[in-house]
Amino acid sequence: MTARRLGAVVRRLRAAQPAWKLSAIASLTSATGRDPFRILVACLLSLRTRDETSGPAARRLFALAATPEAILALPQSRIATLVSPVAFYRTKAGVLHRVCRQLLERFQGRVPARLGDLLALPGVGRKTANLVVTAGFGLPGICVDTHVHRISNRLGFVATRTPAGTEQALRARLPRRHWIGFNDLLVTFGQNLCHPTSPRCSTCPVDDLCPRVGVTRSR
Repeated sequence: MTARRLGAVVRRLRAAQPAWKLSAIASLTSATGRDPFRILVACLLSLRTRDETSGPAARRLFALAATPEAILALPQSRIATLVSPVAFYRTKAGVLHRVCRQLLERFQGRVPARLGDLLALPGVGRKTANLVVTAGFGLPGICVDTHVHRISNRLGFVATRTPAGTEQALRARLPRRHWIGFNDLLVTFGQNLCHPTSPRCSTCPVDDLCPRVGVTRSR
């Protein structure tokens, strides 16, 4: 897929996006006015967990504690209870304590905007760090999760085997003006239409532009 065709894909998806159900991160960003700390915590809770589980868990936690100081004031057992049943909720409660402690010790309680500083925090990988950079600070970054990896390959824009490979390929090929909103656009598209199995190609706004790489069954 050429950069020109990708631009057409992005424009069509953006035009269709308002009719789709928001992702959990998009809902949180809208509700909190782009709070980097809440986005960071919500991302950590969402790892290996579906949005319909991680979103309510984050809201339960933020109802009691929405700052590093407040989270550290809660026992890890209380945090684990609040965020259950997200995957590995006890482990994640410990991670949140360690992250909040480092934020207070190293960054005066503020979430850093630099990718390298975010990656140095406990439990923070490239997906989470890039999402905080883009959704929390409105800075250029490419967050690649399972939806972005799958759909970028399905569209034929990249040919990669891993999310890390997809991020590097997109950094090289995707025009910088598309970086910030690319994750939310493809996550929403993936959750609403471009499903992992049996995507809804019959109602897809970019069906005529998509080579359907790897698609064996569709609706």
